[in-house]
Amino acid sequence: MKKALPISLSFLLLFSSNFLFAQKFKQNDHENFFHIGAKGGININKIQGQSYKSGFNYNYLLGGFMQFNFGRFGLQPEVNLVQSVSEFSKDANNVYNDLFYGGSQKKAKLNYIKVPLLLNINVGESKHVKLQVGPQFGGLLKQAVDSLKANKNLFKTSDFSAVGGVWFQLPFVNLGARYELGLSNVNDIDNKEKWKSQAFTVFVGFTL
Repeated sequence: MKKALPISLSFLLLFSSNFLFAQKFKQNDHENFFHIGAKGGININKIQGQSYKSGFNYNYLLGGFMQFNFGRFGLQPEVNLVQSVSEFSKDANNVYNDLFYGGSQKKAKLNYIKVPLLLNINVGESKHVKLQVGPQFGGLLKQAVDSLKANKNLFKTSDFSAVGGVWFQLPFVNLGARYELGLSNVNDIDNKEKWKSQAFTVFVGFTL
């Protein structure tokens, strides 16, 4: 709960800024049909499941995007390199004692390529504040887990999720925040438990 507090405050600040941006930019601001850019930020993630500690972990993301604008609506495909870290609880020793050594808790470090396809919806009169929603595919590049007895992958190589958030498009600079809800069971060991990802991302970048 303590870690979730700064996440909630970040989203509150970003959404409350909508009105300031809408007043600053005029309705007749020109918006190009095509943009390209890059961004980087914080990935605040966790995996939900019986074998995991509660609470979020702080990691990084780096990515690039294209933006196609059709008036009030637009499309934004992206490619992002995202690192996630989750920590197993001691329950994992009971459920999967053939894989884990006893004793201390274990960490899993996961590196993903995530590819969202987002629908952009302009908010109010300004073309610089956009709500974003869409699907996301994640491909697991590498997984590293502490203290494994067996040479076995614990996580599936793909993960589908739903994404929603807000994007602020300033001259040259972009910033925003999103929530990602995992739809896939990423447990590749068996069907005893369902593991699903969850993340908040906060980022800043540049747009050309």
